[in-house]
Amino acid sequence: MNVIVEADGGSRGNPGPAGYGAVVFDAATGEVLAERRESLGRTTNNVAEYRGLIAGLQAAAELGATSVAVRMDSKLVVEQMSGRWQVKHEGLRPLAREAAALRDRFDAITFEWIPRERNKHADRLANEAMDLAAGKPPLASRPVIDAPAVPSWTPPTGTPTRFVLVRHAATEHSVLRRFSGRNDLPLSDIGERQAAALARRASTFGEVAAVISSPLRRATQSAELIADTLALGVSANDGFIESDFGAWEGLTLDEVQQRWPQELSAWISSADAGPPNGESFAAVARRVRRARDELIAKHPGATVVVVSHVTPIKTLLRLALDAPVSAMSRMFLDPASVSIVNYYPDGTPSVRLVNDTSHLDG
Repeated sequence: MNVIVEADGGSRGNPGPAGYGAVVFDAATGEVLAERRESLGRTTNNVAEYRGLIAGLQAAAELGATSVAVRMDSKLVVEQMSGRWQVKHEGLRPLAREAAALRDRFDAITFEWIPRERNKHADRLANEAMDLAAGKPPLASRPVIDAPAVPSWTPPTGTPTRFVLVRHAATEHSVLRRFSGRNDLPLSDIGERQAAALARRASTFGEVAAVISSPLRRATQSAELIADTLALGVSANDGFIESDFGAWEGLTLDEVQQRWPQELSAWISSADAGPPNGESFAAVARRVRRARDELIAKHPGATVVVVSHVTPIKTLLRLALDAPVSAMSRMFLDPASVSIVNYYPDGTPSVRLVNDTSHLDG
């Protein structure tokens, strides 16, 4: 996977209120794959620039990139990371070591200086972060999602976009605990009863702007009952389709463990590993991020119901928690369960509910 990382950082006063911005693009298509933005309190331009580079490289690594082209308008950082200039400032050496350790994780990496006018995306993010550091709201209203978590007990403010995440009701594979990816199984008799219970619960979701569904039948059947209760239609979105399990489709975990023990271990622990002829968690995360961000932009401050599958919902929860991919193996989602994530205007996600099935108790 080849990506471009553009990063920037600055301070107003040097030292002064500081922040950084970083963006990762797909090198082939130019698509934005990730953004990072963080206010740093009071520090210097060079510290902020290095922090922007580190954030961009971390994002590229999380996406599974193997080849990275870094572009920055900081001559100092570019020359030091290219090995042409020494890092003489004592305060920058720890940051330079951290950036170098990330640099060395990629198969190929280049550093290029570009003028500020060609670094506008990262520059905008950095300026928004500096606004926050100075105590001013950022001018841009579009949130930056998946920024590094900053520990805080202060609750986020503003009206969030709420995702009510619904795992589709049960199929024959659900009861047998079989890998169920791109097949188009209908709901089982049990699943139809669960979907009816979901529809009854839908009246408690508040005012819902849209019902979004994976295009697979088990999801659309569940979504249609919910949408009927809410007097809405259903919009299919391929971004929330289940992972492609390739050769493992229809098998149980024990059957996969017996035939592909190494591949299964790699799949559980690494975002870049996938089932034979299947899809990796990194690939799922890229399309889920894209679909999520499009929905947030389309329905700011509203509630949307997303009817999907285990892997996309776990991915949304993992990203909201800023957790590693290994955390997905520690989550459990029942058929017809409900989870909720709020996305606040400043980009802060808040997980409000996970795997609730209280509506199935009646």
